Amino acid sequence: MIAEIAVKIQCELGEGPVWSRQHQTICWVDILKGEIHQYDTLKMHLYTLSLHTMIGAIAICKSGRFIAAMQEGIGFVNRLDGKVEIIAHPELKLSKNRFNDGKCDPEGRFWIGTMAINESTAAGNLYTLDQYFHVERKIANTTISNGLAWSPDEQKFYYIDTPTMKVIAYKYNKEQNEISMPSAAVTIGKEDGYPDGMTIDSEGMLWIAHWNGWQVTRWNPETGRKLLAVKLPVANVSSVVFGGADLQDLYITTTRKGLSHQQLEDQPLAGSLFVVKNCGYRGLKAFEFNDEQSD
Repeated sequence: MIAEIAVKIQCELGEGPVWSRQHQTICWVDILKGEIHQYDTLKMHLYTLSLHTMIGAIAICKSGRFIAAMQEGIGFVNRLDGKVEIIAHPELKLSKNRFNDGKCDPEGRFWIGTMAINESTAAGNLYTLDQYFHVERKIANTTISNGLAWSPDEQKFYYIDTPTMKVIAYKYNKEQNEISMPSAAVTIGKEDGYPDGMTIDSEGMLWIAHWNGWQVTRWNPETGRKLLAVKLPVANVSSVVFGGADLQDLYITTTRKGLSHQQLEDQPLAGSLFVVKNCGYRGLKAFEFNDEQSD
């Protein structure tokens, strides 16, 4: 399985890829530069929105716009002109925190984590935002809130708090927006690098990007066993998602953050977007934010 360059770009902190089925476009953020990238895979054209504020994550709304977690709060973003409408901020008084990684769940709620900008231990939380803009805290005292995924049968929620080196599985009740009964599904060895962003395939296997690990790995959450690894030519691999017409292309974000001058010289492709085309596995479609009540 070979990863090739999808978009040669120097993202400082490329993260949070999401596939837009309607536009056949892969979208992702550069958290530190405050940019949203949209690469049209049919026209092979990159369009970048510069919001000039840190952006932890984006998701696609049923209306077509983005919902984004920005330094000023959670809000809607127009995909053409970047116009922002802030709707909520669960940590308005915590100016030393920022948002980090988020996705929509099967009911169309936006799940978004926070963390200290200086990565202080237990300074963050994981929240949900529903279509009525009601915010609810789901997990407290996280450190680097990262990967999220829901099982194909929508009965389990998987979550990564990076320094724990684990994927925690929760029983998930989508109607009640409740998670319970946490247990370790996967434990990552230090030799693999830190677990960062995550996605899931149609077989229920987890795909994990590894910071300082030079790879993306596939795991069985029922057995905790590593099934395969996709090697990358850069150390800091940040997240992964399935895209393409049949959801069989594996898109991978990477970063330049934390690399020394010499390391950047040795890793000229750091920050680029990579893809493994027709990887042999199929992903699940991205859930969209239910903004039907908010228009």
